Amino acid sequence: MSDEHYLELCDNPVQFENASSVNNVFFDEANKQVFAVRSGGATGVVVKGPDDKNSVAFRYLEPEENLEFIGLKSCLCFVFRSLQTKNASVLGFCWTNWNEIVFITDQGIEFYQVFPDKRSVKLLKSQSINVNWYQYCPETAVILLSTTVQGNVLQPFAFRSGTMSKMSKFEIELPVVPKPAKLSLSERDIAMATIYGQLYVMYLKHHSRTANSPSAEVVLYHLPREGACKKSHVLKLNTTGKFALNIVDNLVVVHHQSSQTSLIFDIRLREPDCAVNTHQPVLPARSIHPYRIPLSGPTVVPSQPAVPCQLYSSSWSVFQPDIIISASEGYLWYLQVKLPPTVNLLQDKGKLMDFLLRRRDCKMVILSVCSQSTTACLLPVVATVFDKLNQVYKEYLEAEQTYTLAMESGPSRGSAAQKRPVRTQAVIDQSDMYTHVLSAFTERKGVSHKFIIAVLMEYIRSLNQFQITVQHYLYELVIKTLVQHNLFYMLHQFLQYHVLSDSKPLVRATPQPRLSTANDEIVEVLLSKQQVLGALRFIRSVGGHDNVSARKFLDAAQQTGDQMLFYTVFRFFQQRNQRLRGNPAFNPGEHCEEHVVHFKQLFGEQALMKPATV
Repeated sequence: MSDEHYLELCDNPVQFENASSVNNVFFDEANKQVFAVRSGGATGVVVKGPDDKNSVAFRYLEPEENLEFIGLKSCLCFVFRSLQTKNASVLGFCWTNWNEIVFITDQGIEFYQVFPDKRSVKLLKSQSINVNWYQYCPETAVILLSTTVQGNVLQPFAFRSGTMSKMSKFEIELPVVPKPAKLSLSERDIAMATIYGQLYVMYLKHHSRTANSPSAEVVLYHLPREGACKKSHVLKLNTTGKFALNIVDNLVVVHHQSSQTSLIFDIRLREPDCAVNTHQPVLPARSIHPYRIPLSGPTVVPSQPAVPCQLYSSSWSVFQPDIIISASEGYLWYLQVKLPPTVNLLQDKGKLMDFLLRRRDCKMVILSVCSQSTTACLLPVVATVFDKLNQVYKEYLEAEQTYTLAMESGPSRGSAAQKRPVRTQAVIDQSDMYTHVLSAFTERKGVSHKFIIAVLMEYIRSLNQFQITVQHYLYELVIKTLVQHNLFYMLHQFLQYHVLSDSKPLVRATPQPRLSTANDEIVEVLLSKQQVLGALRFIRSVGGHDNVSARKFLDAAQQTGDQMLFYTVFRFFQQRNQRLRGNPAFNPGEHCEEHVVHFKQLFGEQALMKPATV
């Protein structure tokens, strides 16, 4: 079961003083920092974040005005004497830039520019609107306001470079419309996050117990910068209870407190048995991998074991995109996805490849799936795996080619600068496959050599299908495997019918006319690989051993430096001469004089075959 935990907490969490009667803990979502406030700040405030080498500490001074802001980097205080909207209750504020701040009140939204050196502010823009609550997404600088009595009409605002833009409002579909109308959409059931580069509003929809569909679901609304917000995905949770949401590596992670398990969804995967954009969990529900907290303090013995962390604790707070905080234990973790356990949990190899190819650290896991598939799957499944790999590979090659052409032609007038395509770990090229999968596969014991050849040819077929030039070392691997298993006829067929493309790179030949026959080509390939006996066996298998050049084979044998190999080849042609002409000696036209001299030097003249006597 331990191998099935596909979620884990990071190894290097941010540690802070845990919450207590004298210490309050707050989290700044924009800067991902934890504030530990002791005694209301009178005895100190400690700020810690994932990128902070050292924590920041300061003391809180009693403000003389109604609002005070403390800039930790500049150590300056800014005072807002009053807001534009009178008699308004401040719901909160968000820093959209280092010198820009937005106030949200129950009567609207106000956008200010801050001048630290002048200790003053300037109102940039404001909007009057009744507000129930708000959400802020720091990554996209979008604020979402809940409006109307029921709270389900959401009004987003986008902030960029001193501007505030009102986006299209949209309505969340409530499971039940209350009568009389009352606030029905809670801030706890809404979250904003970026998934695959697009901003989504996530709504945790709880159905009433009397409904026909009692299970909860997560509804995703796509929120573009321009245009209307639309309902785009529905994630089926198939259970009820308390949930929390994270986004990890473009996966929607749904934590279920009562079962202490989590589900993951990939909105790019299509379910064959579901309606369009309706998703089931990618994998079975599993708990986060157990985490142990090391003991600390002066009384701790070095050998004392760490204490298990209580997962899915009621004291946990979940923040976007991937943060989990335990205030009671004083830890901030980043949630992570472990890919290796998914290999055995997702049996559909095609779906598994679709899932893995979209993950960050996927390369070695994908290669392990390829290795596993070549021995445990049928050939059509192997073909599907190869096709999915090479589709991504081809897309990268095309993007790289487009970039290269754009750089060679120079920037065109009015066009945006071309960005070099990023090579992600999902790009598995021929070198990766040869090194980590195919080369070892051909040496594997207990696998049918016919299946080995079929897998190699299937990979080449897939490359050709996507119009990717096949590298010569793949052809060499096929030829080597065929020769090892004495499949000379199959090798002959492959070359004769151009299943293996022009083999000039294989023989590493200098520019010269293409060899006249497929048999000659095979011999050249084998000799170039110093497989002299294999070449002899092949030429005998096709009945051409009486006509081949002895010098070519003797040259190749001598170049190997293997004396016994040279002896065997030399004796083979002596026997051929004896059989064809009644004399083992070479004719002058065969130009083998230097090989005869070499043979005598190695084995002595007495080792030469004597003419047979009648």
